[in-house]
Amino acid sequence: MADTLASLRSFMASHSPPLDALVVPSEDYHQSEYVSARDKRREFVSGFTGSAGLALITMNEARLWTDGRYFLQATQQLSDQWTLMRIGEDPAVDTWMADNLPAYAAVGIDPWCISVDTAQKWECAFAEKQQKLIQTTTNLVDEVWKSRPPVETNPVIVHPLEYTGRTVADKLKDLREKLKNEKAYGIIITTLDEVAWLCNIRGNDVSYCPVVHAFAIVTSNSAFLYVDKRKVSSEVNSYIKENGIELREYTAVSSDVLLLASNQLDSTSAVEGNHAEVTNGININSSEIDIVGNGIAESKSNKADLIWVDPGSCCYALYSKLNSEKVLLKQSPLALAKALKNPVELDGLKKAHIRDGAAVVQYLFWLDKQMQEIYGASGYFLELESANKKKDSETRKLTEVTVSDKLEGFRASKEFFRGLSFPTISSVGPNAAIIHYSPKAETCAELDPNSIYLFDSGAQYLDGTTDITRTVHFGKPSAHEKACYTAVLKGHIALGNARFPNGTNGHALDILARIPLWKDGLDYRHGTGHGIGSYLNVHEGPHLISFRPQARNVPLQASMTVTDEPGYYEDGNFGIRLENVLIVKEGNTKFNFGDKGYLSFEHITWAPYQRKLIDVSLLIPDEIDWLNNYHSKCRDILAPYLDDSEKAWLKEATELIGA
Repeated sequence: MADTLASLRSFMASHSPPLDALVVPSEDYHQSEYVSARDKRREFVSGFTGSAGLALITMNEARLWTDGRYFLQATQQLSDQWTLMRIGEDPAVDTWMADNLPAYAAVGIDPWCISVDTAQKWECAFAEKQQKLIQTTTNLVDEVWKSRPPVETNPVIVHPLEYTGRTVADKLKDLREKLKNEKAYGIIITTLDEVAWLCNIRGNDVSYCPVVHAFAIVTSNSAFLYVDKRKVSSEVNSYIKENGIELREYTAVSSDVLLLASNQLDSTSAVEGNHAEVTNGININSSEIDIVGNGIAESKSNKADLIWVDPGSCCYALYSKLNSEKVLLKQSPLALAKALKNPVELDGLKKAHIRDGAAVVQYLFWLDKQMQEIYGASGYFLELESANKKKDSETRKLTEVTVSDKLEGFRASKEFFRGLSFPTISSVGPNAAIIHYSPKAETCAELDPNSIYLFDSGAQYLDGTTDITRTVHFGKPSAHEKACYTAVLKGHIALGNARFPNGTNGHALDILARIPLWKDGLDYRHGTGHGIGSYLNVHEGPHLISFRPQARNVPLQASMTVTDEPGYYEDGNFGIRLENVLIVKEGNTKFNFGDKGYLSFEHITWAPYQRKLIDVSLLIPDEIDWLNNYHSKCRDILAPYLDDSEKAWLKEATELIGA
């Protein structure tokens, strides 16, 4: 690590102009949360493996900013050359740079890895001391990363209509309508899941996310997909062409954005077809009039002359090629369109979660048996101190990794399974307090019958993406552990049972999951819910349920998906989290004050909550009724996927509470 920093500082010093600081973000050219191995630059320079964070290297310091999910992990992974900056507690990166770097300082960025929003925010912060953002022509980390993984050429796959529920033509028509309404003649689409959703394609370019490294540009009469053509079979090429999209090389997006800026970007077919037909061979100056959908000439004053760019996801490199006065900086219309699931997607998600729930129950049944056989644990149901004596040799020990591999095996046996949706968080005791803990075979813990075990996991199925968390104990939980689990459960139930008027955002709802914890002076450092993709990214916007300000941006709407996942984490001791996926639906309230219409949630995740971790005396009758009703549904819904012994186990796991 020391050599890496020294090499980077050498490149910074010899850069023209010399750089006082270098920013190394987590994101790739598409501002992705999860990135491919060759794009893990921040991990390479810092050694910190979390999915979120930003490294800043100056000539004599190295600092890493990350959020509350990763404070503990970063403390463990960063060497003493690094200083951890806690987002929300320490100064933000732009504030720190503005205050601590000298006047006129040059701050190096790879403009492909920084969003428009971020670059503009930093430029504002730098104004007072006339500090400057310097766009490097190459990524300096790539210059020193000698063992950087090569480019992979994974095939592009067509995602059939039976799973997508909407044709590409329909999605393009809808998008062009939105362009017209905003007086935009084109849009640059940079987010990988938006490109995949729009074109009904999937891929394998990023672990856990079935996406393709690609850009798209859509204009009033053309559409372009920028992807490494080696990934595209002749069949897929034909499919793309049939849908009115022209295939171009991934690297051509840069020059095509320049053409788009001067309104000269058009597909061969559009030029030869549409324009010739509409103009009837007459040469018309396109800067004077525009041709709208019905063939009527529109005057210049009412002309669509903007290019739509999402400032949160478009990289600064592409934005810099545009005339900023002719750019519409607004969230991509595809973010919301993708989040509003159609009936086919909702049906697929429900079915995927049933199969996934069956895999989780099979895993718990297996794990319960193993913990009793190998460790003498009292097990999932009985509340006794475990002997904690291994009955077998070392070869039969269970670790966080070996059990998580077993869980993957249960999922892999299910129909339409295509892989995991994120690295499984399989965590025992103190490791469960690391919110996004990722166990490694060499260093992971052995399972302990006298400690809490938390597993947060999910899968990609052709018909949907899943994400579930359960927390269990195979010995005798303490009264404190039970009280904490019950507080988390009460928050989980409160949010899941909420009814709220249309127009309510996730920022307003977040408190519902925290109130039971706040009563005891407890809390958690992460958001409470995120959207989930339809065989796409496990974390999907634009909505979320969180204390963070961006949760105010988009109200929850019927047919969105969102997780419900409060938690509590005690550093050095244990962690608790419970997570289900919910669908937002019409609320069917008795009244309809203000004619707003009301919304509620429908649970689509099915797996039991461990009864022995619940302090029933802390539950109110409504909560007990909800639990019993949920458990009854679990039994009925999952039974067809289980064998007799698994069914018997689930029957016991879902027996009436408080009866």
